[in-house]
Amino acid sequence: MKKYLPIIIMLSLVKLSIHLVGNQNYGFHRDELLHLSASEHLAWGYFEFPPFIAFVGKIVHFIFGYSLSGIRLFSTLAGIGILITCSLITKELGGKRYAVFLAGVAVLAFIPFYRNHLLFQAVAFDQFFWTLGFYFLVKYFNTKEVRYLLFVGITFGIGLMNKYTILVWGLGVFIGLLFYENGRLFKNKWFYVAGLLSFLIFLPNIIWQWQHDFPILLHMQKLKESQLDGNGTFGFALEQLKLPFTLTISLIGLYAYFFDSDLKKYKAFGVATVVVFMILWMMQSKAYYFFAIYPLLFAAGAVKIEKLLQRKPKWNYAVAAILLLPGIAFIPGAIPILPISTYVKYLNLKAQENGRIEITDDFADMFGWEEQVQVVDSLYQSLSSKDKEKCMIWAENYGEAGAIEILGKKYNLPRPVSSHGSFWTWGTGNTKGEICISIGNEKHAVESVFYDFKLVKMIKHKYAIGEENNIPLYICRNPKIDIKQNWKSLEKHVFD
Repeated sequence: MKKYLPIIIMLSLVKLSIHLVGNQNYGFHRDELLHLSASEHLAWGYFEFPPFIAFVGKIVHFIFGYSLSGIRLFSTLAGIGILITCSLITKELGGKRYAVFLAGVAVLAFIPFYRNHLLFQAVAFDQFFWTLGFYFLVKYFNTKEVRYLLFVGITFGIGLMNKYTILVWGLGVFIGLLFYENGRLFKNKWFYVAGLLSFLIFLPNIIWQWQHDFPILLHMQKLKESQLDGNGTFGFALEQLKLPFTLTISLIGLYAYFFDSDLKKYKAFGVATVVVFMILWMMQSKAYYFFAIYPLLFAAGAVKIEKLLQRKPKWNYAVAAILLLPGIAFIPGAIPILPISTYVKYLNLKAQENGRIEITDDFADMFGWEEQVQVVDSLYQSLSSKDKEKCMIWAENYGEAGAIEILGKKYNLPRPVSSHGSFWTWGTGNTKGEICISIGNEKHAVESVFYDFKLVKMIKHKYAIGEENNIPLYICRNPKIDIKQNWKSLEKHVFD
């Protein structure tokens, strides 16, 4: 293993360097603000996701505070962990120096990973747990040591506490193992011990879901209606075709799992890949759900290519160049390594009549939050001390609420109130809303709750995403309803 370390370290440092530049730019994404808000309310579950990301958020905050680059470092480390683990899988599959190099380059060349490993989201950790689970399975296949089965169980359990999509990984692996030594593993008691470990790790979240009437079901239904149904029949599959060079090495890897004589004992991985792909396709899933399995395919593809080029080993460098070079121009679109003004010029984007410049949704969702909080703080500070004690800050969605929760700390703003997602579970605070600052809520919503309200400002930002542009800021008084008593009735609308 020592002879491969320089290669792995070099490639890891390249990835780290790119992220150290990109992670510090622009601002928090709305999903990051939600996850950090969840870390302020630790629990065994949340309406949108399991608890792992919130626990990590608490650790990150303890180390770095709410530093943008510090918060994002953990996702980047998960991405580097994927590169390292992919390299280790390659070695276990019989790959030598060139294969380890090619596998690592494939991870670097896979452009979506830059976005996935930038934001403080569960995605990066999900991809890492998929890859780590496969690594422990490879180690078990090669050594027959039961500890690796137990490690698979632990990885799967922690993965479930991070993101429920790993259930698809589990189902794919389960079916794939039927093709490993004619299903002999299902007669091994340690296989079931590993399953029990997974269950015990995941049990606290199951209990939380049961106590809260399984909000995950409502979330999945709303996600399907609002996003997945729009993907179309072939959307998921077509998205995989957008990166032809890394797709090619992954298809070579899939072929090798089924037909290469040296990799035939790993056929279970090929079966698992096909099963996972078909399940996600039938579910009309987001394309990035499948990205977690690519490192496994890169590993086998690199081993196969190294084998094919064993008489001309230097050609492996040409393959690496073909993988890496075409994607370099797309890196600024995946991770903000360029200042926003430079990025706009790079893509030759033009301002609209209203001065707004449309950038990609992920980047656009990193702008405007600080400005929103500053405007809210300005209005809050204009209140008398008595009114401040009674003031409620009511946010329309979790992005606005997360901005008040996290970015508002340096202004000493009260915690926000929102009926959107997990914010609903955190209630209405200590006031009855006699004085309310409303951000993002439209006039009809404000009018249904308060007798007296006044539009203070329409908040705009030229780079912010459409739904966060031209949003209203109201000062409201004299509620029509008892907000605390009516809060429970809003539960069925938390994902509206």
